[in-house]
Amino acid sequence: MAQLEQLDLRTVTVTVSPVRRLTQLTAGLVLYGASMAMMTRSGLGLNPWDVLHEGITERTPLTFGMVVALTSVAVLLLWIPLRQRPGIGTVANVVIISVTVDLVRLVLPDQHALGWQITLLVGGVVLNGLATAAYVGARLGAGPRDGLMTGLAARTGRSVRLVRTGIEVVVLGTGWLLGGTVGVGTVLYALAIGPLTQAFLPLTVWRERPPRP
Repeated sequence: MAQLEQLDLRTVTVTVSPVRRLTQLTAGLVLYGASMAMMTRSGLGLNPWDVLHEGITERTPLTFGMVVALTSVAVLLLWIPLRQRPGIGTVANVVIISVTVDLVRLVLPDQHALGWQITLLVGGVVLNGLATAAYVGARLGAGPRDGLMTGLAARTGRSVRLVRTGIEVVVLGTGWLLGGTVGVGTVLYALAIGPLTQAFLPLTVWRERPPRP
């Protein structure tokens, strides 16, 4: 199986294989929004950005999806001094995920039985890994938060790992202070999302076909 570092994940223009890649992008983002909703309803802890989203939701009349969208727009504004360029995947990321997470939360109630909480948490984390691989593998542009990470790494000369850790510590701390849920799910997500995405990416990444002789 191809290793993550051998995969070409650079953005490719949408005019190349548009039907396959746009379908994959859309499906990946819908699944991502659904996975977020599953984790929020588990009540066992969220990933750092969703801790922030939930904390803001608790203190405003906005829905969770609205907060996700507004936060994404705020992050995109930070792209300007970093000279990052959004792609169609970036815009789709903001719209599709924020709408999907609200729709799924409407039909999926909070869970209080431990068995269902664990099911939603574990299922949400695994689905999130698959969804991440699907939309990243479509190669149609980074999501707002991914672009912030890579842009800061490029501008500061720091490693992506260090920059991502710094961003998520700040986001997690802010969200926790606002009342977002931190728990076992937060730890599980941090430990599992990287390996899951790496495992799914070779199965989802779009590859250019070599020219025919």
